[in-house]
Amino acid sequence: MSVKQTLFFTYFLLLTALPMVAQTISSKLIDAKTKKGIPYATIQYGEYQGVITNEEGRFSFIIKEGTSLPDSIYVTSMGYEKKGFTLEQMQDSLVSLNAKAIELSGVYVFDKELEVDDIIEKMIENIPQNVNKEPVKQRFFLRKSELANIQKVDFGFEKSSIKELNKKLMDSIARSIPQHASHYIESFGDLYKNNTDYKLNIIKAADLYDKRNVSSFEDLAEHMEEIFKQNVKPGSYLKIKSGIFSEKIQVDSILDTMDDERMEQMKKVKAQIKKDSVSGLVDSQKWQFREILGQLYYKEDTKLDFVDKTHRYEFKLVGYADINNIGVYVVDFWPKRSSADFKGRLYINIEDFAIMRLDFANTQRLRNFRLLGITYRETVYKGTMRFAKLPNDKYDLQFMELADGKYFGVDRPLKVVEKNKHVKGRRKQNELKLNIDFQMNMTAKWELVVFNQDNIAENEFKSFKEDKTVRATYMPRYDAEFWKGYNIMEPNQAIRGFTVEEE
Repeated sequence: MSVKQTLFFTYFLLLTALPMVAQTISSKLIDAKTKKGIPYATIQYGEYQGVITNEEGRFSFIIKEGTSLPDSIYVTSMGYEKKGFTLEQMQDSLVSLNAKAIELSGVYVFDKELEVDDIIEKMIENIPQNVNKEPVKQRFFLRKSELANIQKVDFGFEKSSIKELNKKLMDSIARSIPQHASHYIESFGDLYKNNTDYKLNIIKAADLYDKRNVSSFEDLAEHMEEIFKQNVKPGSYLKIKSGIFSEKIQVDSILDTMDDERMEQMKKVKAQIKKDSVSGLVDSQKWQFREILGQLYYKEDTKLDFVDKTHRYEFKLVGYADINNIGVYVVDFWPKRSSADFKGRLYINIEDFAIMRLDFANTQRLRNFRLLGITYRETVYKGTMRFAKLPNDKYDLQFMELADGKYFGVDRPLKVVEKNKHVKGRRKQNELKLNIDFQMNMTAKWELVVFNQDNIAENEFKSFKEDKTVRATYMPRYDAEFWKGYNIMEPNQAIRGFTVEEE
């Protein structure tokens, strides 16, 4: 069933459903003037219930059986007027908001108006009392998208004394490497968090990727191993030289351990392929949480340095706004000089100086390493973070979108020579000369939505036991039915169109 047919079917069910039956609302939020989707807007359909639109403005949510129907469903997005919709209006394929300028003055009354430097100083001063470090249980949906684009693969074949290891094989290997690869993993469940300690209850997870990419590399490794075994002599060693560097490796030690190593690699590959029967999902997802939550603006190892290094940034109060009827200062920041890396916008609570929203993007490469033909660049680091107040009056993460882009390149010669001092005559037995030219862009993107969160007692956190046998369901193509009945962030067009071509 196509996405369009699925939406039609959903709408038909909504129109014929009884008030006490669960209903699924699916739509797209657009700018009333430009007709473009509004990303990461909040759709609130209950006092503590809501979802976030995806990067295209799409959203869906479920009103469960027995839930009293809301009079209005409120839609809010920074830069737009807050608007209430009836349930019937939400059943339209498109809903729209009108743009609203940020107020520059005359909206809020203060005992004493503060300069921007005072606002930033108070924001930093209040971080310890504003940031939640107490135990909390968060119902979440996490999606990680990994995209790899190989721009160039050229082994630059020059010479080989091994007949099978020829230009034809090198070109075949280059062609077998997929130019475009994508991997999406989605998980839904509960995150138990106690400061920096995490436990996970994963209720459901999906894993979208192409198994053939893994198996093709496995076949290639077997083929290269066979060529290697047939052509090198016992007692040989390899002299490997790339540029000015060289290394000597004893062949016998490689041959002795090759079978064991290959068996171990085979196990890892099979575990990767059969993710739907592997128990490593909880640990891998917990590692993802540590990665992204470690980048919150107040964390010690975060790349966002505008808190620790305010002297490197310019700050400007550009106006006032409200988030969920709470007044906020709107503060822009950008580098004073080239030593700072980011620009962005802060939304700071007027009453307690907590950051309620942060939008940021890098202004230059975060790393730019180039040496002896090897290039590594961190090219993109941007995203948005939103925070909500808990019952304990402290703030915790409600939504996060983070994109991390990298470039890797190799442009250097490679020479491999087999030598053997036990063979009469010339020590040189075989030789392979290449000039490798490889270029690759990689992008990782995380989208984390926290639907609701509750403070819990520390003993509840300690007593919770993780189920590490939970499995991710492997999906060779996107299936809209997989998440039916769950509140998630809607997939974008790339995910909806993901499919593995039949061989």
